[in-house]
Amino acid sequence: MIDFTGYAAASIQAGARRTLFPGLFLLTSLYSSAGCAELPADNIFSRVEQLAREQLAQQAASAGLLEPLFEVAVVKTTRVIPACPVRVMIEAQDSRSPQRMRFVAACPGAGGWRQEMLVRASITAKVAVTRGTVTANTPLEPSDVELARRDVTMVADSIATLDAVAGLSSRRSLRAGEVLRQGQLASPMLVRRGAPVNIVARKEQVSVSMDGVAMDPGAQGEVIRVRNASSGTVIRARVVEAGVVEPAN
Repeated sequence: MIDFTGYAAASIQAGARRTLFPGLFLLTSLYSSAGCAELPADNIFSRVEQLAREQLAQQAASAGLLEPLFEVAVVKTTRVIPACPVRVMIEAQDSRSPQRMRFVAACPGAGGWRQEMLVRASITAKVAVTRGTVTANTPLEPSDVELARRDVTMVADSIATLDAVAGLSSRRSLRAGEVLRQGQLASPMLVRRGAPVNIVARKEQVSVSMDGVAMDPGAQGEVIRVRNASSGTVIRARVVEAGVVEPAN
């Protein structure tokens, strides 16, 4: 004779668990039946955050940022993420702006679903900043700049090396501690329009110089028009240093 006492007790206990914890029983059943199923609480937000960090790291590497650090927050809404019988797919939709990165979580297959997910991030890195006040159109000296960690989330053209700013000047005055940006820096004007210049022509071991007048302003390496003060001939000359040019051809 078969004793069903133990079986009946187990059935009663299982029934009690279904009655007391119906949601838990349903989720557990879904997970166990699907094997690799991904539940709403199964780290989907963590996977989105991880993908966002990977995107930010790639962008920082392309921008040449020095020792970048990221703060990433997935914006969670009141919407409930449904269960999915297979692993949820996560893909980047638009990650160009760190403050508003958009991703998509999708449950593939028939009866699947798609939900957009928003991520807000900030980036800090070591960049070139001013040590003190910098006057506009004045060549920067090594003592004028230093590397310091700053928020560069909204600064697309920060500078990561001090060598990159040596000899350049800012188009506007800067306060101490300001982040130097490539777009605001330029080579200083070494030659002013209408200013006298020395035209130096070199060929092998022979060097000839003559007086001229700059018809255009020019920074180092730029080609400008220069009039020979003696003959009046206008030539194209390359700026070599302050007040000195050489024929461009």
